[in-house]
Amino acid sequence: MKDFPLIVSADDHVLEPKDLWSSRLPAKYEGIGPRVVRERGTAEFRDGVFTYETSNAGELVDVWYYEDVRVPSMLTGSAVGYELEEMETKVVTYEDMRPGCYDPKARLADMDLSGVEASLCFPNMFARFAGQRFVFGTDKELSKQCVRAYNDFMLDEWCGDSAGRLIPLGILPLWDADLCADEVRLMSSRGIHAMCFTEIPYYLGLPSLHTTYWDPLFRACEETSTVLMMHIGSGSKLPSTSPDAPAAVLNTLPSVNAAMSMVDWLFSGALTRFPGLKLGFAECQIGWIPYFLERSDEVWEHNRGWNEVWGKIPEPPSSYFPDHIFCTFFSDNFGLRHLDEIGADNVMFETDYPHSDSNWPDSREVAMKQTEFLDDETTEKVVRGNARRLFGLT
Repeated sequence: MKDFPLIVSADDHVLEPKDLWSSRLPAKYEGIGPRVVRERGTAEFRDGVFTYETSNAGELVDVWYYEDVRVPSMLTGSAVGYELEEMETKVVTYEDMRPGCYDPKARLADMDLSGVEASLCFPNMFARFAGQRFVFGTDKELSKQCVRAYNDFMLDEWCGDSAGRLIPLGILPLWDADLCADEVRLMSSRGIHAMCFTEIPYYLGLPSLHTTYWDPLFRACEETSTVLMMHIGSGSKLPSTSPDAPAAVLNTLPSVNAAMSMVDWLFSGALTRFPGLKLGFAECQIGWIPYFLERSDEVWEHNRGWNEVWGKIPEPPSSYFPDHIFCTFFSDNFGLRHLDEIGADNVMFETDYPHSDSNWPDSREVAMKQTEFLDDETTEKVVRGNARRLFGLT
């Protein structure tokens, strides 16, 4: 067995501790801000819709309450340590979860078990993968304070004593581009150089990438060398084919959102206006990338008379990919075998801890198997080097 590099995982998740907001928000938000209430209830996924109901006959569950929102803790969002057959649409309490889901010291121990040196963690099911929960808050001052409380937690508690092994990833007040820019500059001064963004803003009722609305944010990111990270589902909508399609259909298609988002970026003009902007797509896999790059170039050239971007995008869209876009995978043999068509410098491995797709505790073995046909230099890039470069790790 050859020496194998320690992993830098570019996509994991932190399950928000129960007191994350209640211990940080002003007292006037008690009973309104995010808090956990233990009750009994049941959850199911049927006809393409997830539902949760309080029920005295149900299982014990820790539920996040925020304004008029209820979000139950689910096994699929904290599945590490369970057998595949046990991973059902089931409600859980924090005691049912492996402590590494929410405790940084326990997470570091679990990283050691799977050969992971460093980890970038997105929010989990309550805050949503871009912190977009707070876009829909009715009290925007509370929403803003919730964003700041999360970022304080990320820096001071989650990453604070990890000796750099837990990489800080912040969230943004996505309802206001100028506030986003302010948050980027403030967090950059404190040590966060990666922030969550939504893969498709329009899905959240926000201006699209085809406007200049987001330019203050993009400018701030470029000036501070801050990476914008977009996780599948960060638009609060995943592709499916029909209301009665089984969950397997939805679970197979998330990369479609990433493909749409990448094409959006390539044709938006933002990458020409901000040549230093870096983007990361998380949990998107990589096998789809060559086709959409090729198709984008063909549309740019062949349909130049009516594609509406000929004058705005001076170079073939694919030419913007190498310097701007990075994508993660946890299992994609096809993509790795076509790595020369994607770019070995633009691909990053992930463990997706603690979700049901996670390869923990076998992350090292999975990474070794996936990269066994690659040379040592390329393996080093994919498993750790590209992430270290993108996130500025020492």
